[in-house]
Amino acid sequence: MSTQNKLMTNWRWWLCSLLFVATTVNYLDRQVLSLTYEEFIKPEFHWTDAHYGTITSFFSIFYAIACLFAGKFVDWMGTKKGYLIAIGVWSGGACLHAACGWATAHLTGMDSVAAMRAVEIGSNAALAISTTSVYLFLLCRGILALGEAGNFPAAIKVTAEYFPKKDRAFATSIFNAGASVGALAAPLCIPPLAKAFGWEWAFIIIGGLGFIWMFFWAFMYDKPETSKHVNAAELEYIHQDDAAEAAEKAALASEKTIPMIKCFGYRQTWAFIAGKFFTDGVWWFFLFWAPSYFSNQFHAPATSGLGQGLIFTLYAIVTVISIFGGYLPKLFVEKKGMHPYSGRMLAMLIFAFFPIAALFAQPLGIRFDNPWWPTILIGLAGAGHQAWSANLFSTVGDMFPKSTVATITGIGAMAGGIGSMIIQKVAGNLFTYAENAGAAFRFMGFEGKPAGYFIMFCFCGLAYLIAWTIMKTLVPKYRPVEI
Repeated sequence: MSTQNKLMTNWRWWLCSLLFVATTVNYLDRQVLSLTYEEFIKPEFHWTDAHYGTITSFFSIFYAIACLFAGKFVDWMGTKKGYLIAIGVWSGGACLHAACGWATAHLTGMDSVAAMRAVEIGSNAALAISTTSVYLFLLCRGILALGEAGNFPAAIKVTAEYFPKKDRAFATSIFNAGASVGALAAPLCIPPLAKAFGWEWAFIIIGGLGFIWMFFWAFMYDKPETSKHVNAAELEYIHQDDAAEAAEKAALASEKTIPMIKCFGYRQTWAFIAGKFFTDGVWWFFLFWAPSYFSNQFHAPATSGLGQGLIFTLYAIVTVISIFGGYLPKLFVEKKGMHPYSGRMLAMLIFAFFPIAALFAQPLGIRFDNPWWPTILIGLAGAGHQAWSANLFSTVGDMFPKSTVATITGIGAMAGGIGSMIIQKVAGNLFTYAENAGAAFRFMGFEGKPAGYFIMFCFCGLAYLIAWTIMKTLVPKYRPVEI
């Protein structure tokens, strides 16, 4: 055997880099609307925050529903075709947003997009434009959510195919970092594109990245056994766990599963539901509303250098601090000798205090007339969410048999989607009402729309402690489910 044949190829890491890019594009496509809403889309279609809240709430719940079936779809179609279809659907949905202006003008009898902008606010024509455009955006967001739901199931399936167990966590952390990179890149590239070429081209250019990715995936991915880029040494490395995994699958096959309906009879299920229901929407609220908040409250639109710097800094704080989310329970278990579940719950209690920082975002921002205070404080709240979420998912494996983990995770995802839908809808209606009421609407020293923001920040700040208290009440100590 030649020296070259003895060397292991590293094709699995090239595929891991493709997963990273796909996850980055996934997050960028999701962010285009929030970063173009306030300056471009809102005035063009005569939207209120209530309209925007309807659209973001719909995306949240539809994405959660799609996630329940995405994994089954990828398994059915196979990794290569399943991933191609998923990213093709979401990229097409992303680009389709660009046609909403033309379609709205055509359906409402307007001569051009400029004519839509010129319509008198509050007129019947403005109502027709806003209503028609909202339905069109709902359609596009639904297509986007449907495709995006397939990203993580497909990416996780690829890591299972190409990496032995000892490397899967590391590979997953690499491609999952694309979410953070996408969040950091979004404010730096999307607003400049919208300002230079129009908001439609921001959707088309960012959405088009997915089609470019599809070209590379089609030619680079094959199962490791049939890939011409994987030599015998790498294939042996990839399959080093086959014997152990076969034994594990045999054990799982003999393990009883819990029917979905019966899952709702366990307090542990409701503990996980509470943890997801109260907190998932907080993250989506910050994701969808932060650009609008900085623009309205501090006159820092997303197209300005200040606006871009604020959003970038916010997600930089989230990315850096949340890295330590998985380390704290490990410290409690290894150094303090705590039970894994007890250590995880203690870590979650600590992380539940991080979002309290959001309570001070509005008061300090207004008091010092400085947007950097809310940026830093919301960043801390977001970091707390990411650390909380990572540990919350782990509680499922602590309490349920492996045969039921996926079912409980899906139930929790649905609960999180419902909670997020409610928060987005409430926020949109609240902001519209507060803005129209002006000084007549007061809360804790704030009036008008700033009062609406403070109400939402108060909920976001306390949601995690509420969730933790409910979880601890339902499951006060480690109590695995017995079938």
